[in-house]
Amino acid sequence: MLLELARWLQEFARLFALFDYITMRAILGALTALVLSLWLGPPVIARLAKLKGGQPIRTDGPQSHFSKAGTPTMGGALILMTITLSTLLWADLRNRYVWIVLAVLVLFGLIGWLDDWIKIVRRDPNGLKSRHKYALQSVFGALAAVLLFMTADAPSNTTLYLPLFKNVAIPLGALFMVIAYFWIVGFSNAVNLTDGLDGLAIMPTVLVAGGLGIFAYASGNAVISTYLAIPAVPGAGELAIVCAAIAGAGMGFLWFNTFPAMVFMGDIGALALGAALGTIAVIVRQELILVLMGGIFVIETLSVMIQVASFKMTGKRVFRMAPIHHHFELKGWPEPRVIVRFWIISVILVLVALATLKVR
Repeated sequence: MLLELARWLQEFARLFALFDYITMRAILGALTALVLSLWLGPPVIARLAKLKGGQPIRTDGPQSHFSKAGTPTMGGALILMTITLSTLLWADLRNRYVWIVLAVLVLFGLIGWLDDWIKIVRRDPNGLKSRHKYALQSVFGALAAVLLFMTADAPSNTTLYLPLFKNVAIPLGALFMVIAYFWIVGFSNAVNLTDGLDGLAIMPTVLVAGGLGIFAYASGNAVISTYLAIPAVPGAGELAIVCAAIAGAGMGFLWFNTFPAMVFMGDIGALALGAALGTIAVIVRQELILVLMGGIFVIETLSVMIQVASFKMTGKRVFRMAPIHHHFELKGWPEPRVIVRFWIISVILVLVALATLKVR
């Protein structure tokens, strides 16, 4: 929106040519989302508190969590609002990738909103039934996968690339849609599973969004992508602005979500952010890099799968409680220690993923 205005104003002042640079607009997008989050946060939290409904607390979880009862949830609405506004202000709205990611963000956010609304307004701790939630995720994830496949305008857009190996490129054909579907839906649920402690999910999301933004910028630049020997995806550079908006909105939300949290993200934020990260990774052809960057999300998901499989097959649990962050709490780790150590792991994983840009 503002990009078009800046292009018109260039006729009168060359200063506005700065807005042609994706890097400048990414910085402004992050700052806009951050400021909007800090500004809108208090009234949004106050409004959510009036609903007098908090995130349901598991009775089999750590005793310290019972003090969280009544804390407003659905704070993810603030994140989605600021990401959307910032992106609409600073991104090139002629870019189809921007609209696809925003559509995924909003649609998965609607699923989360419905789940949270049932929990809060109807006082049903189970929320939306699992099969209904997964069905909606599957529909929207499949639609995004099909749309990306149908609008692919280069063979590289549907080719699987392996980090560290320059010459390995596997044409996927229609299999691309299957992989895209699993990455979008899978990471949507993975972030949701991670969102169990104050600030635990949002900081890794910020870090991963920042890392993906670098990959998106590099993939969208013909010179840089050729130099780094990564897939060139024309138009993907604009996703750096979306990633920056996610990072800025996430940092703003963390201001209120840090321990002890004033508000919880809820499914409305977790499902949407995970799906958006999965979609961006698919577009820039860095699915495996997302697995590395988002290692915390992957570990949390695997811990649940292992726990369920072990209990069904042997009747025994591998962890004291799943997802795995609760396991460490029950071992005696204070909540802030679990959170910060998981953040540190996320920083390391993102740095390792970024190192693969040169180690090829």
